[in-house]
Parts: sequence; C-alpha cells; structure tokens
Amino acid sequence: MNAEIVAVGTELLLGQIANTNGAYLAQKLAEIGVNVYYQTVVGDNPDRLENVLKTAEKRSDLILTIGGLGPTEDDLTKQIVAHHLGEPLVIDNDAKAKIDQYGAKLSNNLKQALKIQNAISLTNHNGFAVGDLYLNQHGTSYVLLPGPPSECLMMIDRELMPQLKKLGNQNHVFKSRVLRFAGIGESQLVTDIADLIDHQDNPTIAPYAKLAEVTLRVTASAADEAAADALIQKTVDKILARDGRYFYGYGDDNSLAKVVVNQLIDRQLSVTAAESLTAGEFQSTIGNVPGVSAVFPGGFVTYANEAKQRLLEIPAEVIASHGVVSEATAIWMAKQAKLKMKTDIAVSFTGVAGPDELEDQPAGTVWIGIAYRDEDPQAYLYHFTNGRQQIRARSVLTGLDLIRQRLATN
Repeated sequence: MNAEIVAVGTELLLGQIANTNGAYLAQKLAEIGVNVYYQTVVGDNPDRLENVLKTAEKRSDLILTIGGLGPTEDDLTKQIVAHHLGEPLVIDNDAKAKIDQYGAKLSNNLKQALKIQNAISLTNHNGFAVGDLYLNQHGTSYVLLPGPPSECLMMIDRELMPQLKKLGNQNHVFKSRVLRFAGIGESQLVTDIADLIDHQDNPTIAPYAKLAEVTLRVTASAADEAAADALIQKTVDKILARDGRYFYGYGDDNSLAKVVVNQLIDRQLSVTAAESLTAGEFQSTIGNVPGVSAVFPGGFVTYANEAKQRLLEIPAEVIASHGVVSEATAIWMAKQAKLKMKTDIAVSFTGVAGPDELEDQPAGTVWIGIAYRDEDPQAYLYHFTNGRQQIRARSVLTGLDLIRQRLATN
C-alpha cells in the first residue's frame, strides 16, 4: 500500500510550527509496511486543498490528512474531503455525547462531532474532533486526523494503527527492528550495505540519520511473528558482519548514553569527566540514565583556565605551552579527573564551540581525552560543524562512543 500524508494549516506552510505529526505518522506507517512516498503541506484554503487531494489520488492508495478538524471557520478539512468524495457529513453520536458531557454545546464545538458518512470513526481521547477512516474499495481511501499533537499522536497509536493492521492481510504480520550505530556517518553506512538496500524486498531497510549516529529500521512481512523475526535476523546478520563494530544497540527508545551506562554498571566500572567545551553536558546526559549513581561519583566543569589549574591541578606551563585547545590539555584533564575521583575511566572535552575562533583554531575544533583504567591516556582530534549547540552535542556523543569502544575491546 502506498500512502501520502497531507498536513493542513497555514501555520505549517509558513514554518511557524514544525510538522512533527507528519514525521511521527510516517514512522508508524513504515512499521506496518505502508510506504509513504509523498508528504504535502497546504494552507487553510479550500481550493488548494481540493487540488492537493486530486493530485494525491493519482499516485496513492491511502491519503492521510492532519489538521483542519477544529471548531473555527478555517477548519475545513472534513468538509472539503466529504465534498470531494461526494459523501454527506453526519453526527457521530459518541463524539456529540462527549461534547454534551463537557457542556460544550456551542454550534462550533458540535462541528467537531461530524464524520463522513460510511467512515469508521476514530475516537479522540484528548479532544472533541472525531477522526475518520473512509475505506474506498475501488479507489483511494482516506484518513482524517486532528492537528494538535496531543490529540493526533494518541489517535494514531490507539485508533488508527489497530484499524490499519486489522484491514491488512490477515495471514501476514509486519515486524520491525531498529539498529543503532555510532561512530559512522549515514553515507558510509549506506555505502557499506548498498547492495542489501538496492536489492531489498522483504525485509526492507530504511536508514535514518540522527545527530552523531545512524539508525536502520529493518521491516519484514511474514505469516507469523517467528517467521518475520527469522527474516529480520538474516538481514541483521549481514549488516552486522560489515559494520558491527559501530553497532551499539536496538530499539527506538534506546540511546548511546543508556547503553554505555548500563555496560559500566554490568562491569562495575566507574566513570568521571572533566569538561571545558561541553560545560557539563556530558555529565548531565549520563545523569539522566537511571542507576548511573552506581558508577558516576561526580566530575568537573572547568571552563576557565584558572579552574583547570585549581580544580584539576594542571600545570600552568602545559596550557601556556600547548594551549587549552590541544592534545596535551585534553590528556591532562582526563588523567587528573580520573586520579582525583578515583574512577576506572575519565573522559575530557576541550575545544572551540564557536562562533569565534580560539587560539587560532576554528569553531568545531574539539579534543576529547580518555583515560581508561591502567592504559596511558589518549586524546583524539575532531572537527565538527553546524553551530555551537550541535558541536557540543556531537562532542558528548563522541565521548560516549569512545567509552563504548574501549569497553568493547577490553
């Protein structure tokens, strides 16, 4: 099944708000094997919406609209779709009863209880506007979803996805597994598995680039879950045979920080940090992982040179000779942090977050040091881009990956 998402709202068209609903819906559809080949954003204009629907019907089996189901005059999605389909609007009694219960009996609120005749109603658990699932047996089917994320996302999860799964081939199930990689860019990972992507059929492989990491979603269709798992595993084995050294875990809700902290807990290894460039962001990131107190006693934020000298006791001549943005300073920071906190591992961050240069080094120049158990401390040079906050965030994730790599080889 090929689907198209149509987001309705002038505020989306003008970039005043982000289309997070569309991104979420596309991900959920991919999980059940529904292909999304087009996404369109259109303003609150009846003629333009009608034209978008006509275009979408020529290329898609399923059109999903988001927004325009509210009580105001410019909320016209349901009226336009009903007119386009040649179907009347009727009152959904359950939605009307909910509006009546809350005493919202004004006519503009009752508008939200309308549904397309012969459509399956999708209950709104966080609002009044009822959603629609209109099945056209001889053409394109329609789904109408509300715009507010609190209403839309719950309707997708609790109403739409169960209905779409029910309407699919009853003899098949769809399963997905998400693989997460760090230390490799999307272009390199895709190049390494290009033949698997080029010849994909079942399972399918979908890459997604995130900040300093890449995920792959492997989706299979089969007669039952066990058969789908077997298909997925065969593809996963091929992927990991090529780039397994960059793989750190499975799951949509997983994170590199969570994996690293749990590995440290399992191996009973403690960690600390000395941060200049990142100003405590590394410690904050691992601090969000439950149970981290078992392995993280605390650390240092030494933004100024005086703090590096006073708190970490880095000799002044080290900074004077090599500069604060240097391999030597990063190594000293990691070594002294580990020594003072009596931990097994220490990581350090020093560099130029920008926007200006520092010590003739351009923004994005980053040194990350690591002191691992009895090994000699080392430091690694990186050049990051895309602004101050992203430079810091990528530095933190890279520091976590350095620890992951050490744990994998020791």
